[in-house]
Amino acid sequence: MNEIINALEKLRILPVIALDDSKDAIPVMQALIDGGLPCAEITFRTDAAEDSIRIIGREFPNVVLGAGTVMTIEQVEKALEAGASFIVTPGLNEPVVDYCISRDVTVFPGCMDTYAIEKAIARGLEIVKFFPAEPMGGMKMINALAGPYNKLKFMPTGGINPSNLSEYMKSDKIFSVGGSWMVKKALINERRFDEISSLAHEAVEIRDKAGDHDGK
Repeated sequence: MNEIINALEKLRILPVIALDDSKDAIPVMQALIDGGLPCAEITFRTDAAEDSIRIIGREFPNVVLGAGTVMTIEQVEKALEAGASFIVTPGLNEPVVDYCISRDVTVFPGCMDTYAIEKAIARGLEIVKFFPAEPMGGMKMINALAGPYNKLKFMPTGGINPSNLSEYMKSDKIFSVGGSWMVKKALINERRFDEISSLAHEAVEIRDKAGDHDGK
């Protein structure tokens, strides 16, 4: 578990991918790797998620690979069987989160208020997804929540893009930023994999320019 968390915290940017066809899994993942991001959250928003995870895990065994938009225990089981090493949920679905904990599976539940955050903390979790990040106030809201929950780190997702990424990267409250801007469906469907690589590289440059998230 610690190896997964350490790897994601080092990368600090997590591409969130919805694949309509698993045939796109390899070229999309290769494009992200070429751009400097050997990690992915494959969302269960599509029927191709399970196969895509399995294909990526087989072809790229060193990629940090997880499943997102997981809302049932059945989806957790499918994701793990396919090769996912962590689970991300849109909200704090207690049965799903408890199941992951019982199996010693790294899970990042979505929390956007104190009620959900305290339920996560009560379960021993130290990192939560903050979704939808920008509509819920972005870094302003995260900083406010980080006051009473100063040992908690956040994985903001939703509405983040190159124009506001730096603000998140500069904060020591941010564990990693999830985003789909570099892997939009149009880019995948039109097979613009070079553009995906360029956007991933741009995100890495923004991360590196922000420095060691010291808030400066």
